[in-house]
Amino acid sequence: MVSSTPWSLSWPPERNGPYTPSVPFPQRRLRRLRRTPALRELVAETRLSPVDLVAPLFVREGIDSPVEVSSLPGVHQHTLDSLRQEVAQLVDLGIKGVVLFGVPERRDAEGSGCWAPDGIVQRALRQLRDDHGEDVVAIADLCVDEYTDHGHCGIVGPDGSVDNDATLELYRRGAVAQADAGADLVAPSGMMDGQVAAIRAALDEAGHPTTGILAYAAKYASSLYGPFRDAVDVSIVDGGDRKGYQQDPRNGREALAEVAEDVSEGADIVMVKPALAYLDVISAVRAAVDVPVAAYHVSGEYAMVHAAAQRGWIDGDAVMVEHVTAIRRAGADLVLTYAARHLAERLQ
Repeated sequence: MVSSTPWSLSWPPERNGPYTPSVPFPQRRLRRLRRTPALRELVAETRLSPVDLVAPLFVREGIDSPVEVSSLPGVHQHTLDSLRQEVAQLVDLGIKGVVLFGVPERRDAEGSGCWAPDGIVQRALRQLRDDHGEDVVAIADLCVDEYTDHGHCGIVGPDGSVDNDATLELYRRGAVAQADAGADLVAPSGMMDGQVAAIRAALDEAGHPTTGILAYAAKYASSLYGPFRDAVDVSIVDGGDRKGYQQDPRNGREALAEVAEDVSEGADIVMVKPALAYLDVISAVRAAVDVPVAAYHVSGEYAMVHAAAQRGWIDGDAVMVEHVTAIRRAGADLVLTYAARHLAERLQ
């Protein structure tokens, strides 16, 4: 059999000696293209640029100036005005996409701020559309946990569990309100069965056939979301969790079933969340579908790099680039990351 490479190893080696190449060392090739930075750049298999990044942004009612999230260094809860300034700067850096999360002053059992015409995200969307027209992809996170007084992602039934079908109606309302306000994409993150189909139908019925759906298709019940919950001031009041509707971290094949269902229901983009701990899932999803694949480099993944860097244990900038590049290499077409601004500045 003829080897497909210009050299091969003689194996096993002599008992008391090293292996011997079948051709002289000068003809070996694996290190040749690593010799200089220019060569390495020329043959890089995976590239990272600002257009690959989506910046998650928080906009909060009832504050007069931005408030830094203590567990997310460099990330702020914005006012409407500071959000506009931040997005303008991100656009100048080459970032095309932002995803908005709202932090309301008042919450209720249904999370009505999610679909109120004057809800904080709807107001922000209108302003961004006025500011940037079609130069920004405005994505609205579509879930009610930021707006409910109990912290769950839907209607809580008498038994304490989230009622899947009753919750779908809330998502339908939220999607239409966000599309009315100018969202290019709505991003359902509640992991309810049938959510994409319900939202697609609602958007079409309301005259928004061109509004897309970025589905949190494989969202795991991860322990890496803590800093995000600080950013949106959310906790589950009864001490419960979301394991009844988010995916079990032990399961990989299940993610493919979730993704397939969302694609069949009309998802335009599917997402895996978290990213680093689920690179195998990202890779499998990329191989399984033809739609774009997103991955969410979540708050805990971001915060751990900063914590280690602050102690001087790692080069935080280099590790952040390596991590987000790994997410792209695994198959993600776009990456939602709190490091978007910093990475874009570094990549200039």
